[in-house]
Amino acid sequence: MANLCLSVPGQPYLDEPYRNVCFKTFIGVLQSSKMSAVDDITFCTLLQNSLKGIQSLLNGGKMKLLKPDELGSLLAVLKKYMFHGLPGFNIDIPAVLYPTPLPQYDGRSPPKQEPTELATFRQSGQNKRKKSRGKAKKGPQEDENKDELEDDVAVGLIHGMDKLKLCAGDAQHNPCIGPLNSQLNNSCLAAGKEHLASQFSGWKRVSSSDSEYSDTEGGIQNKIRSYQARVRQVALSCFLSTIKSIEKRILYGYWSAFVPDTPGIGSPQSVSLMTIALKDPSPKTRASALQVLSAILEGSKQFLSVAEDANDHKRAFTPFSVTLASSIRELHRCLLLALVAESSSQTLTQVIKCLANLVLNVPYSRLKPGLLTRVWNQIKPYIRHKDVNVRVSSLTLLGAMVSSQAPLPEVQLLLQQPNSSGLPLSGTATPRRMNDPEWWRKVQFLEIQTEPAQNCDNSSLEPCWLVRLCISVVAQPREDSQLDNDNSPTSGSAYEPSPVRLESLQVLAHLVKGYFTLAQNYLIELGEVACKCMEETDPSIQLHGAKLLEELGTGIIQQHKSDSNTSLNQRVPILQVVTFWTAVLKGPLPRALQNEQHPTLQTSACDALSSVLPEAFSNLPNDLQILCITLLLGLNSSENPLVKAAASRALGVYILFPVLRQDVLFVADTANAILMSLNDKSPNVRAKAAWSLGNLTDSMIINMDAMGQSFQEEFSDVLLLKMLRSATEASKDKDKVKSNAVRALGNLLHFLQPYHIENPRFSESIEACIQALIVTVQGEATMKVRWNACYALGNVFKNSALPLGTAPWTAQAYNSLTSVVKSCKNFKVRIKSAMALATPLKREQYGNTAQYRDIFDALVLALQKSEDTQDFLEFKYCASLRAQICQALIHLLSLANSNDLPCIRKTIVEKGETIRAYILQYVRSGVEGEDSLKEPQERDKMLGKAIEHVRSIQDLSEGKGKTLVAELTYLEAILSSCIETTGS
Repeated sequence: MANLCLSVPGQPYLDEPYRNVCFKTFIGVLQSSKMSAVDDITFCTLLQNSLKGIQSLLNGGKMKLLKPDELGSLLAVLKKYMFHGLPGFNIDIPAVLYPTPLPQYDGRSPPKQEPTELATFRQSGQNKRKKSRGKAKKGPQEDENKDELEDDVAVGLIHGMDKLKLCAGDAQHNPCIGPLNSQLNNSCLAAGKEHLASQFSGWKRVSSSDSEYSDTEGGIQNKIRSYQARVRQVALSCFLSTIKSIEKRILYGYWSAFVPDTPGIGSPQSVSLMTIALKDPSPKTRASALQVLSAILEGSKQFLSVAEDANDHKRAFTPFSVTLASSIRELHRCLLLALVAESSSQTLTQVIKCLANLVLNVPYSRLKPGLLTRVWNQIKPYIRHKDVNVRVSSLTLLGAMVSSQAPLPEVQLLLQQPNSSGLPLSGTATPRRMNDPEWWRKVQFLEIQTEPAQNCDNSSLEPCWLVRLCISVVAQPREDSQLDNDNSPTSGSAYEPSPVRLESLQVLAHLVKGYFTLAQNYLIELGEVACKCMEETDPSIQLHGAKLLEELGTGIIQQHKSDSNTSLNQRVPILQVVTFWTAVLKGPLPRALQNEQHPTLQTSACDALSSVLPEAFSNLPNDLQILCITLLLGLNSSENPLVKAAASRALGVYILFPVLRQDVLFVADTANAILMSLNDKSPNVRAKAAWSLGNLTDSMIINMDAMGQSFQEEFSDVLLLKMLRSATEASKDKDKVKSNAVRALGNLLHFLQPYHIENPRFSESIEACIQALIVTVQGEATMKVRWNACYALGNVFKNSALPLGTAPWTAQAYNSLTSVVKSCKNFKVRIKSAMALATPLKREQYGNTAQYRDIFDALVLALQKSEDTQDFLEFKYCASLRAQICQALIHLLSLANSNDLPCIRKTIVEKGETIRAYILQYVRSGVEGEDSLKEPQERDKMLGKAIEHVRSIQDLSEGKGKTLVAELTYLEAILSSCIETTGS
């Protein structure tokens, strides 16, 4: 039956009725008890085939565990057989597991252990202790603790965990915890091997043949244990397939059944995947349990994000957030215990990978500090482990720590410490505070959060050991001549094996991205490392070198932004940035950009080149500036779509550089290159080109405001017309292209001068452009596209040379915006449409009285419906939407003429109280978040200006004064209420 369930490529799979029959049969076998007539080996074979059959059904992708009872039954038997034959565990699992955030009961029978076996077990442990004392001279404290470690494991998991608590207080007394040198690390691993051997003295050869034993009974027992271990492995493999076949949100309902939690007072530790990882004698089974746990942790960030224990709660019950935080802490403790105890390199790799998955998903900012410190101190010795895979996974874990929720105060402090792991980097003695795992409690973490500048100063005094470590791994030949236990061709080279160097480069990139203020002290040195990597022959090393270069450039740009939190005196000096990029551009970067044999490298090099700081670019020598531009324009013609897309994007970055955007020739060359890419067959190339076209048109508007008509007159009319037509065509493309194409259309229509508009060659294109925007606003594109289209129409309305108000398309444009402001389900789109409606500065641009009335009524209705939404995430934009609509209404009032007042009067009579409340709220407080909203002191002035305007209409309209009194009284009452409240 298990073989029938296998999926064979090219052949039809079992029909659903047969799949259901097989699944129920397999579950039935797994739920039944062993009959006395059946021997253990046969029963194990039966269990293995049932588990393999279920795994084949799940791997075939045809079996969907949609019913809760099906999934609950399967998880129950999987949990049962994960422990099958494990000594000391006789577990009673309910027939069905149900999703719950609370721990589920699993009855644990007392271990059935013969007295003679227990005596042998203890005697074996004592002999081991005697041998270990005689092997080497050690301090009394170390000997005592090592004996304690072995005793703990011999007695059992629970007592072992309790005595080996990996909390900060116990770590300093344990020889296997905390900062170690490589010699101590080896002794730690030896201790792990010895205590495992003492615990499972009869299990040392799980996979050996019977002939290795002198008596037949011992051979049979060994064979049974081997079969039982295989059952546990297959159960875990089936569990892994189950995880991949169900949604994560469903899986997390069973979190407490498989993930350890801190036991309550007087209650035993519940069995979990970590029990197997710590207790099972088979390295393969331990590795399988860790793989399953890693799969559960992968992508769990959203689920774990609710965990919190940073604030001590004082409640009658324990919140789920605290329960989850407790589970996270127990996971850290157990995984670090597994790290110390593990003797198999392959399983050790899985322990570290599991830790890395945990670190990437835990919300450390919501938990009490200290967890990462323990992980940090524990993993350091393994960076120099003899196994390559262990070294790689150790670096992966360090990379996870520096990339998880960066920057974290705890990690920032850890990075500021000098080398204290015993690694042969600086040869300095171990600092006292690293010998004290409680040091982090003595540091005021709030100082880092409130005074980052002071800590940055401290970082320059103490070299960052992690940067030094990664640089040495990547760039320096190995000092030792030991051979790695891998078969890779690089293992005999002068440098570390390629996977180790690649992971070190990855850690450097994460560190630069998350903690740039610490990494900037090594800017020139890191640039040299990146250049060295790009000069090597290994394409992977070259790519990671280019990526590191890009991260360095991006970090500099972020630091020099106007809204950066980094003070001016702590930013990388412009002169140093110029020196950095001069060295890079005179080094391997141009060669990498022209390396047509490696298009992926060209792509990464383009991304690196686009991360040049604009202020530094203007200070580069002219020949290097020309080199950059020439290379990018040339690569824009590449036949490889990845290279072409990267070059188009880089041109879109360069066009915003102040030194380049005012160069009409460069703008024209860039425009022609981008338009060529906009017609490419690759959607990715077209998307990047459209983004660059949007940036290009942004720069044209900036130039128009800064340089006046001189730039507009110098710009080619033929090119401008070509851009209008290309952008109009691109607005019909996919949404990723369309969103930036409409942005470009709005800028281009804003850029047009009266002589362009009067030119017959432009008339048809202008009409097509505006129609494209109207269609996009009313269409069913993504909200980002519609937002950009509303923004673009607002840009069009800014051009007073366009016949807005008299042109036939006026009504269509306003109707599209009023429709959106009233009914669009996305509030950000509504906000942008209200902003566009408030853009025209003259009454005639709003068209006739009927058009004005429609716009005014639409805004009032939109104000009333400003809370109508089925998506609770939109409610945070309610205040911004109401404020923007109020601003638009006051703007319309300030432009009204006497013919518009009847519609205003009617609205005041019908909906005056609603409008009054919202306008009062707007003028009194306003909101933050929208760039166009007026400052608080300007809002009451706007209302006062609108009232003065209405009063001026009354003065000019003889004989109509009585009809205007109502409007003035209403508006002045609002203003007086504002004055009473604000005192302005």
